[in-house]
Formats: sequence, C-alpha cells, structure tokens
Amino acid sequence: MTSDDARGPEEQAGREPGQGPEDKPFHFTDKRKVDPETAQPRPAGEAAPSEGAGDGAETDPLAGLDFEPSGEAEVDAEVLAAKAEAAEHLEALQRERASFTNYRNRSLRDQEAARARGVEDVLTALLPVLDDIDRARQHGELTGPFAAIAEKLDASLEKFGIERYGKVGEEFDPTVHEALMHQADPEATATTVNLVIEPGYRIGERVVRAARVSVVGPE
Repeated sequence: MTSDDARGPEEQAGREPGQGPEDKPFHFTDKRKVDPETAQPRPAGEAAPSEGAGDGAETDPLAGLDFEPSGEAEVDAEVLAAKAEAAEHLEALQRERASFTNYRNRSLRDQEAARARGVEDVLTALLPVLDDIDRARQHGELTGPFAAIAEKLDASLEKFGIERYGKVGEEFDPTVHEALMHQADPEATATTVNLVIEPGYRIGERVVRAARVSVVGPE
C-alpha cells in the first residue's frame, strides 16, 4: 500500500480533511506591470505576492488580473476626433454660404440700381424729343409714318417701366406737378390742372421730371 493510498481524497486534492471543494481558498497571481502602491513599474517576470494567501481573507478575484487596453478605446478617440473635424468643416461651410448669399443679394441690388440709373439717363436725354412729339400730337401734326414711330417709341418706353403722366382735370399734387401758372376761381373747391404744358415722366415711384402744368383753384 503506497503513501498516496494512505491519504484520503481530501488530502490528495490538496484540501484538509473534512474540507469540501467549495472551501478551498482561492489563490491568484498579480501580473500588473505597475505596482498600484508605489506607482513604479515592476521588473519583468516579477509577480507581486498574492493577497490573502494563507490567511483566508476575502479578496476580489479580478483585482490582480492584467487587462491590456483593447483597440476600441483608440477607435473611439479617432471617431470623436473625426466628428470634431467634421463639425468645424460644417461651420466653415455655413459661414461661407451665408457670406455668398449676402454677396449675391448685394450684387442683385447693385445691378438693379445700375439698370434704373441707366434707364433714367436715357429718358433724361430723350425728354426734348418726347416733348416735341407731344406738342405735335396736341396740334394734330403727328400723322402718317411719324404717328406710327411715336407709338412704337411710347411702347418701348413702357417696356422699361417709364410712365408719362399729367392730365387736365386731375388734382394738383406738388410732389408730382410743377405749377407754372395759377388762375383763381371763386367757385373752385380744390386746385386742379387746367393745362398740361409738359407731361411728367416717372420710373416706378421715382419722378424723373415733374409735370409742368397750369392750375386753377380758389383764391
């Protein structure tokens, strides 16, 4: 009979007599590369003594495990950096878009103002010709081909938003009329136009030349 046969099953399993499998103390080796107490790196191959060995003290079985950092942390950092860079690019793009929108609107306003000034300059240069045509029309001298030319000229002016105004009988308005003569009428209740000497011209709401008229009104 051998010595192993003389030992009981508990002794052969490394347990004291009467001690069950669940009562065997847990032993582990601390493989951490940095000493948690001194914060100093441990020499290669050196392991710290296990805590609680032999005294039966309860310890965290995972406290001594050496967990190596996984690649997930690096991936998360790269994702956060990429998101921050994308946000910066988006903000810069939005600023450029707002700047371009302001520039486009300003350019459109400048173009419209330049166009209006050009039309006004052309109209101012044509005023003497338009006055001659209007006088010929009033005296019945605008006939034949000249009448057709005058109608085409009026249609062309309307395309550019030019309006001729000033009629006999309309109420005098000092903002659009220039009174060259005034006649008193005791029976009149308002000042009205009784003669259009030269018609007025305006582009939209802008008066290029006020209508030059003769008015009649109360004393």
